[in-house]
Amino acid sequence: MARRSDSRQRMLESAAELFHAQGYHATGLNQVVTTSGSPKGSLYFHFPGGKEQLAAEALRMSGGQLCEVLREMTAQAPDAASGIDAVVEGLIGALTGSGFHRGCPLAAVALDAAADSEQIRQACAEGYDSWRELIADFLGNQGLAADRADALATVVLASVEGGLLLAKASHDTVPLRAVADHLRATIERELP
Repeated sequence: MARRSDSRQRMLESAAELFHAQGYHATGLNQVVTTSGSPKGSLYFHFPGGKEQLAAEALRMSGGQLCEVLREMTAQAPDAASGIDAVVEGLIGALTGSGFHRGCPLAAVALDAAADSEQIRQACAEGYDSWRELIADFLGNQGLAADRADALATVVLASVEGGLLLAKASHDTVPLRAVADHLRATIERELP
């Protein structure tokens, strides 16, 4: 017999996937319940704050998962340029593997609902901040001064996020590859 927490986790995973692919407003709670295979009554038991709480928790989970993937990619990179290449290639693989349906796990909801919900805005901000901090730490470990690493991490994140959005919209990886080329050249100039 499945434990109660299994139902909660299945709902979180299903919600994360649906929000990632469809956004906040296009995802219904009945769809989450059906996709997760959880009893309908368990939704408000596990998420008494309803859809908003479910979305915030799903976004935190998705953001944390991507942060771990980015950490693994950059940890294996011999230098900063290789780290950027690994991240961009990983994102390209995920995007093309989904038929250009799955971009950033936070972007669809951030664009769709963050302005209307402080809880969702905060969850998105936390995810983006964790990625930016990881990039800043990575650049700092490559020899960049902390203030420059922090500023450049913001540029890297914003560029990759924008490239991912353009690639998704155009069904073409050229924007992401152009971003990677530019970031690689910028980072090589910045490093001592």
